[in-house]
Amino acid sequence: MKRPTWPSRLPIDPYVLLLLGTVGIAALLPARGTGADVASGAATAAVAFLFFLYGVRLSTREALDGLRNWRLHLTVIACTFAVFPLLGLAAGGLVPYVLTPALYSGFLFLTLVPSTVQSSIAFTSIARGNVPAAICAGSFSSLAGIVLTPLLAAGLIGGHAGFSADSLVKIVLQLLVPFLAGQFLRRWIGPFVARHKKVLGWVDRGSILLVVYAAFSQGMVAGIWHQVTPLRLLALLGVEAVLLAVMLTLTWFGAKRLGFGRADRVAIQFAGSKKSLAAGLPMASVLFGAQASLAVLPLMLFHQMQLMVCAVIAKRRSRDLEASPDAAPPAPEPDPGPISRLERAAAAGTVAGTATRSG
Repeated sequence: MKRPTWPSRLPIDPYVLLLLGTVGIAALLPARGTGADVASGAATAAVAFLFFLYGVRLSTREALDGLRNWRLHLTVIACTFAVFPLLGLAAGGLVPYVLTPALYSGFLFLTLVPSTVQSSIAFTSIARGNVPAAICAGSFSSLAGIVLTPLLAAGLIGGHAGFSADSLVKIVLQLLVPFLAGQFLRRWIGPFVARHKKVLGWVDRGSILLVVYAAFSQGMVAGIWHQVTPLRLLALLGVEAVLLAVMLTLTWFGAKRLGFGRADRVAIQFAGSKKSLAAGLPMASVLFGAQASLAVLPLMLFHQMQLMVCAVIAKRRSRDLEASPDAAPPAPEPDPGPISRLERAAAAGTVAGTATRSG
């Protein structure tokens, strides 16, 4: 068997390196004045187009069929917008000893963000779980988060999040309206988008890079980065590792206690334990303004961590099923759209295998 090349065995998604590079560019060459307005406008337009494409890709019939599994979707919604925030509030006891108030605000915001769509589908497919349920659960969570995330941020974060009726309107116009427009036009342009799936990947990653650059530029201009030290960042990573471990455990064993079968438990674990960078970044930009760079830092770190850990878990779930005497036949491959290089490597067994061997 041919050994994987060195880049494929990297434990870090190359896209995360692009994110870090974007942060570096924002630190050295932050957008100011008119340039900041242009960067912010471009990021807003790119994110709106991204959610438009999400709307085009989601089958209305698939979404309606998914409503039949309402217990599963309510479980994912409860994990995303109830259990996660409760754990976030519990972490408030770590301030100021472990987390600074500013980092804690970002950490709490992380717990309020909706679930992912693409990576939930990808990992559920790898683990041979209920893929249609993962598609619907991730989509429903994203739509619910357009309203629930800013409302929860207003109630739990308070003055650190600049919530107002105007903020909610901006988020709805940027995320929900393009999604609904995509659903409406799906009948006519859906086949074209399906033939050009790479476009969604470019828009997805490009929009996030634009939002990161605009947010971190604001932070540099406002001079807020003196609040963060390497020791505080390490402490934040440790807290996030505990948060992810708790949620992965609760979603897996909690779903079993609720009577869900294996395939549904896989979908609940991957959709109920993850947070969306694509949805969280634009919301943070609207809610936090110049403080958005610190607010999204915990989300960026958690995003990378969840991909690496879930890649390992998904492969183990698949191997466990293959070893079972009652193993079911492989589920048909879904069309989750473009996924990150880490997720594709997990499907091929390279990253997951490397992570497993390294402990």
